[in-house]
Amino acid sequence: MAQDRSTESSLLNQHTEKHFTAGEIVRDIIIGVSDGLTVPFALAAGLSGANASSSIILTAGIAEVAAGAISMGLGGYLAAKSEADHYMKELKREQEEINSVPDTEAAEVAEILSRYGIEPHQYRPVVNALRKNPQAWLDFMMKFELGLEKPDPRRALQSALTIAIAYILGGLVPLIPYMFIPMARKAVIASIILTLLALLIFGYAKGYFTGNKPFRSALQTALIGAIASAAAFGMARAVQG
Repeated sequence: MAQDRSTESSLLNQHTEKHFTAGEIVRDIIIGVSDGLTVPFALAAGLSGANASSSIILTAGIAEVAAGAISMGLGGYLAAKSEADHYMKELKREQEEINSVPDTEAAEVAEILSRYGIEPHQYRPVVNALRKNPQAWLDFMMKFELGLEKPDPRRALQSALTIAIAYILGGLVPLIPYMFIPMARKAVIASIILTLLALLIFGYAKGYFTGNKPFRSALQTALIGAIASAAAFGMARAVQG
C-alpha cells in the first residue's frame, strides 16, 4: 500500500497540469474592459457628433468613467456576495439533511456515483468512507449534488476592484486623443482609430484566454464597438439636425 502511494505521488510530481484556472478574474477583466472601451467611446463619439468641444467631451467622459467604474464594481461585489450567501445557505441546509436523514443522503451519494458507471460493489466502500468523514461527505454533496464550489471569501472585494480598475483602464483609451487634440472633429478620428485598435487587441486576448478563435473574437469585439459608436454619433447628429 505504501509503495502504491509512493508511485502515485511520483507520477503526480512528474505531471504538470496546464489547465487555465483564473477564469473568474479573466471574466471580471473582460466585463470591465469591454464596457470601459465601448461606453465612453460611444459617449465621446456622440458628443463629437453634437459638435461639443474636446474639453467638454473629456470632462463628460471622465465623469462617465468614474461613475461607470463605481457602478460596475458595485455590481461585481453584489453578484459575488450573493453567490457566497447562496453557498452558505445551501451548505447549512445540506448539513442539516446529513444529520437528520443520513440514510437518504447516503443513497443520494450512491445514485451520484452510479451515474458515472460505478457498480454497487464498487461505490459501497466509498459511501461508507464518506459517512465516517462528515466534512468530506458535506463537501462531496455540495460539489456533486448541488454543483456548488466553495467561494473564495475575498472574491467579492476582488471582483469589485478588478472590474472597476479594468473599466477605468478601458474607459480612458477613447478619451486620450481629447487630452491632446483641441478640435473634437479631429480628436474623434484619432479616438476611433485608437479604440478600434484597442478593441482588436482586447478581443484577440479575450479569445486566446477563453479558448475561442482569437482572430474571430478580435473582429467581433471591434465590430460591436464600431456599431455602438456609429449609433451614438448618428443619433447625436440627427438630434442636432
